[in-house]
Order: sequence, then C-alpha cells, then structure tokens
Amino acid sequence: MTSFANHWLAKIAVGAGLFLAGVAAGTWHARSVEAQNRFGQPKTVIHVVVYKWKNTASQDDKDQALNGIKTMAAKIPGIKNIWLKTGRNQIRDFDGVYAIEFASPEAAADYAESPKHEEWRKRWEELRENSLSFQATNP
Repeated sequence: MTSFANHWLAKIAVGAGLFLAGVAAGTWHARSVEAQNRFGQPKTVIHVVVYKWKNTASQDDKDQALNGIKTMAAKIPGIKNIWLKTGRNQIRDFDGVYAIEFASPEAAADYAESPKHEEWRKRWEELRENSLSFQATNP
C-alpha cells in the first residue's frame, strides 16, 4: 500500500472513531436524562401509620409490636413491602412511622378484615397512645 492510501485509511479510521464516540456519548446522555424523568404510578396501596407509644410501653413491647408487622406480612396474602424504621417524622409528639404496601385495594381490604391483623391490632392498641393512618394509591 502506498503512503497516500495509508493516509486516507488513517483519516477514515479517525473519523469513524470520532463518530462512534459521539454516538456513545449521545446515547449515554439520552439514557441519563430518561432515567431522571422516569416514574411510575403503581396500582398498589400504601398504608402509612404515624404513632405515639404509651409511656408504659417497654422497649421490648415496642419491638414485639413492630416485629408483629413482619409476621403479618409473611402470613397475609397481598402484602408486598413493609417499612418499619422511621426516617423522618414531622408530626410533633408522635414517636414513629410504619408503612405497608399492598398489591391492590382488595388486598388492603382483606388485611383490614384478617383475623391475623385483628389479633395484632388488639395488642397494638394496648401499647399506643394515639395513631393516625393514611392510605394512598393511584387511579
């Protein structure tokens, strides 16, 4: 091959490399922008409870009550996820927050009527001074 041909091949290779680098950078940027804008509106139901313990509740009682949520989640169909550790609570005078995610509105209704929930709820009400509960879902 002549040096003229080698020179043209080198230019073509550099041009192709620059083109591929540009495509890769553009694809990476587009994916990072897409990832930032992605969100969903699941049909699950989130049940959030803010609670205040009675002064008479021991740490063991509190631990058993919150662990009871894990027990229910393992036994009641339709519970997808639970959150037991309070990360932030802006409602003054309340001690903590827990949340339960249900697969559907029907699963949330089944939970409310479950004998396992009823058994746990009785003990929960003995230990808590007050609680506020909320449910959220999407249309």
